[in-house]
Amino acid sequence: MRMNRTLVAAAAVLTVAAPGTALAAPADEAAPSACRPANHLARIAQDRSSAGHLHFRVTLAAPAGYAPCRLAGSPTDVGFSEHGATLPVTAGSYGDQTGVVTFGPGRPVHFDIQVRNNGSTSPADEASFTLHGPGGAIPGTSVAEGAFVVSEGTLVGPVQPGA
Repeated sequence: MRMNRTLVAAAAVLTVAAPGTALAAPADEAAPSACRPANHLARIAQDRSSAGHLHFRVTLAAPAGYAPCRLAGSPTDVGFSEHGATLPVTAGSYGDQTGVVTFGPGRPVHFDIQVRNNGSTSPADEASFTLHGPGGAIPGTSVAEGAFVVSEGTLVGPVQPGA
């Protein structure tokens, strides 16, 4: 039975064209979206501090071979951990949640983790989060790694263009 399905599938993708005409790639060969968690890389690095706050930049980059996509607002369902142990910090969001940016190969994006600099911070080395497109949440959980700190009152800014 497996051989018959293989032959049927092969026949379904076989297309004959007149000389000099181009064939379009089958729809299932389209590049996967860079917005899917498995298709991008994320790193956390310290950014410049502001009055009373520490800032950490989460940069997302997509390798070549993935299709550009659109992201909007701040990531949600943000969690923090240190050496695999979940930290009891719930992050809020700040900033314009309606802006839309394009993300993909050669078009990195970033968002800010804003932490109160009140002396009561906890070290962290991983953030997990759900990205959003203009139409809602993108399925799956993205993960970023790097040394940073968090505290009660930590906020996450909207996704912005650039690294």
